[in-house]
Amino acid sequence: MKTGKLDSNLLEEMVFKHLKFKRPEVITGPGIGEDCALVDFGQYDCVLSTDPITGAVSDIGRLAVQISCNDIASNGIEPLGILLACMLPEGTTIEEIDEIMRQAGEASEALGVMIIGGHTEITKAVNTPVIVSTAVGRAAKGASQNAADMRPGDWILITKQAGLEGTGIIASDHEARLKGILTENEISEAKDMLDQVSVVKEGVIAGRIGTVGMHDVTEGGILGAVWEMCEISGTGAEVWVDKIPIADVTKKICSHFNIDPLRLISSGSMMIMAHPEKKELLLEEIRLAGIPVTCIGRIMEASQGRVAIRGEERTPIEAPGSDELYKVVFG
Repeated sequence: MKTGKLDSNLLEEMVFKHLKFKRPEVITGPGIGEDCALVDFGQYDCVLSTDPITGAVSDIGRLAVQISCNDIASNGIEPLGILLACMLPEGTTIEEIDEIMRQAGEASEALGVMIIGGHTEITKAVNTPVIVSTAVGRAAKGASQNAADMRPGDWILITKQAGLEGTGIIASDHEARLKGILTENEISEAKDMLDQVSVVKEGVIAGRIGTVGMHDVTEGGILGAVWEMCEISGTGAEVWVDKIPIADVTKKICSHFNIDPLRLISSGSMMIMAHPEKKELLLEEIRLAGIPVTCIGRIMEASQGRVAIRGEERTPIEAPGSDELYKVVFG
């Protein structure tokens, strides 16, 4: 099997079919494109999400905190706690463990999220560090955003730009392979993109205004995120490729490694589905917070399909497969 998360068909056929037991307290359980579980806790809803960090090394402590917190924010909710399970290979030094936890501690403090537990071990089961993080948020009952509410006519917004996390990881972990391709300034610019990976700020802003669904753009990139959100709501979509912001340094890296920036892991970009009545307010409030945001497409009837439009060319948007990052990491 290919490196990366299982595709949607395998998830349905090999994973979800075995998850038969249900509890009435669980409002939202596992599903294609679902970032979070939602559990009825009486006066409040508990929002939970878990994610591994497997494609990064040098910034793994920071990313482990930010990525799962981003998922909570995709429900429009502020995260409050996180648990970290750290599996480290034999030969890991004390200094490397200290650096991982320094990053995690600083990231959690910056987000106002407490590390409330976890596990750390050295194991032969991994050959590079792997961290699985689980984030927890608390929402007023019924306040969580849900992509099932999307309807034809809603707008597709994204914050920041495509390929943020992937660009930062490649520049940080594979800098030697970019010598002669990027200047020193461009390598620094690419590495600095990992400083933009959190989407908690825009997620909470959008949650306050109201959306018809949000999705932290992770594996599968922008186009994968569109497909997953449409899969939840049973809708079609058109995406205007020329409108999608992509940094020049990202374009250079993707060209060099022959990878698609629209299919590259893009944590740091929040996809926000906006009802027509709230589109302009969302754009205004997010920009006032100093966060770039762009309208890149529209939700359509399912019968019109899911298409990426480049000039006169219309290309079907396929289900996300293995992320483009893995072509670099394991290529």
